Amino acid sequence: MSVHSNVKRVTTHTLQEMKNSGQKISMLTGYDFSMARIIDASGIDVILVGDSASNVMAGHETTLPITLDQMIYHASSVVRACNRALIVVDMPFGTYQGNSKEALSNAIKIMKETGGHSVKLEGGREILESISRILTAGIPVMGHLGLTPQSIYKFGTYVVRAKEEEEADQLIEDAKALEAAGCFAIVLEKIPAELATKVAKSISIPIIGIGAGNGVDGQVLVVHDMLGINNEFSPRFLRKYNNLYEQMMTAFQEYIKDVKSGDFPNENEQY
Repeated sequence: MSVHSNVKRVTTHTLQEMKNSGQKISMLTGYDFSMARIIDASGIDVILVGDSASNVMAGHETTLPITLDQMIYHASSVVRACNRALIVVDMPFGTYQGNSKEALSNAIKIMKETGGHSVKLEGGREILESISRILTAGIPVMGHLGLTPQSIYKFGTYVVRAKEEEEADQLIEDAKALEAAGCFAIVLEKIPAELATKVAKSISIPIIGIGAGNGVDGQVLVVHDMLGINNEFSPRFLRKYNNLYEQMMTAFQEYIKDVKSGDFPNENEQY
């Protein structure tokens, strides 16, 4: 029997068991109560309250503007909706880089005020001190390497990372350092599939990919992208499982037409 199908609540331990037994981990983003309730009921393993809320919920160009309090608002909404999935909350830009004491107090604030189960931080060796300090409080940490959207202005572009040997070697070193520090899993974003497979095989904790090929331990997508609500974003790694943009547009236009014509509400739809 699959590990995840007979658990009441997915934990970091469940994910490790899934990796050990070769079962793939499914992960989607979630930002609000209504959507998260459906995602959780579907049987997803992990819900990431991503700082991508900055883009898909608030319309910002990057993930940088979203604040700690805004992330707490989104995460607490998601937590109230979920009974089964492991919930990971992104620590937003500026809440953990450079000051490990601040990182710890911000991580504690997230855990206390959201009821989430873990936090995610972007970066490798440069944030190890913050990761170690957060872990001392017993807060599980997920890492994030490869394309790290909070560093977009450093990269200057959202292209595939770690194609050059030097950057690839550094990424493997960073992954091993995150594992040694005590992270329970790592997201690898937009790196060559061969490299991602190598990382997944060389470290014992689960590796979740987004644009990192099929040789990793699980996959994550932004829910608005995979549902086709956001119809302007079509990277190679994205599979659209629906076209909700068109379906919603049709429904809204039908409603407008019915209101304008006086057809809605009809006799059965009034008191």
